[in-house]
Amino acid sequence: MAKTIVASGKRKTAVARASVMKGRGIVRVNSVPVEILPHELARMKILEPLKLAGKKAETIDIDVNVQGGGVMGQADAVRTAIARGLVQYLNDQDLETLFREYDRTLIVPDTRRKLPKKPLGRGARKKRQKSYR
Repeated sequence: MAKTIVASGKRKTAVARASVMKGRGIVRVNSVPVEILPHELARMKILEPLKLAGKKAETIDIDVNVQGGGVMGQADAVRTAIARGLVQYLNDQDLETLFREYDRTLIVPDTRRKLPKKPLGRGARKKRQKSYR
């Protein structure tokens, strides 16, 4: 089984592409091992699908390239890409069901986007204050 699967994940403006291949259980995000990422909460989020997969993910290497967005947006995009890649590589419907029941955004990307700015305001909802006197 010398195949490589490429899966993608998105969150806000962050896009992650994960390459899943046979290996020794190493996970890299932008060529940096996930264990030495500086943000602990983001690291925990990224490792969720691997912890859920358990022993199935121990013989798989995952390389993720992620661009755009902020730290947590990138973390969410990476975890979606990893989860989708694992499901495709292992071809395991039980694993997909487990991911969906745990957190749907592991498989289905979050489609929420920012509302467009409207006139007379600083953003989508906030308006300039009006005075009657």
